[in-house]
Amino acid sequence: MDLFSQFDDVHVNLLPKDGTVQYYGMVLPKKEADAYYEALLNSIEWRNDEAIIFGKRVVTKRKVAWYAEQAFEYSYSNITKTALPFTKELVALKKLVEHETNETYNSCLLNLYHDGSEGMAWHSDGEKDLKKNGAIASVSLGAARRFGFKHKRTKETVYKVLEHGSLLVMKDETQTHWLHRLPPTKKVHRPRINLTFRTIVG
Repeated sequence: MDLFSQFDDVHVNLLPKDGTVQYYGMVLPKKEADAYYEALLNSIEWRNDEAIIFGKRVVTKRKVAWYAEQAFEYSYSNITKTALPFTKELVALKKLVEHETNETYNSCLLNLYHDGSEGMAWHSDGEKDLKKNGAIASVSLGAARRFGFKHKRTKETVYKVLEHGSLLVMKDETQTHWLHRLPPTKKVHRPRINLTFRTIVG
């Protein structure tokens, strides 16, 4: 069931309980979104993601990049990354997202999915480096993809298609009580760039 489709008002909490997710829809006009997509595709220092799973190093087809206001270290899946300095495109997008959400962010984790065969398994962003219950602002560029949430206790699921140039915000206790994922699909043949603006503390 797509519970998100009932709501267009970004002030409405889109999760039924235990967290806050707001979908702002397209915050970038198509021409601007296209320009950012091309710029990020070509200027970001993309690297294949790595994780240590059961003691083995796994390298994904999906590519990632980690940028911030300073050289923050960020650890997940037993791998530590050191942030590169924000590019001018990332600074501009950060300002836009801060204006839309009335929040502040100091870092950005980017993902590049080459096509629908690449996705992300169920997880929550609960790393100790992140501001607890802080907002995570997700900007989507390129192919529209279906994005899902699953409640950790009740297993309720909620899905929403994230469009080119759109913004989704997760905050409050969402990471404590919900998992999220980007499921693979055979229907998508174009790349998608996802930017998650977040706040690193300490």
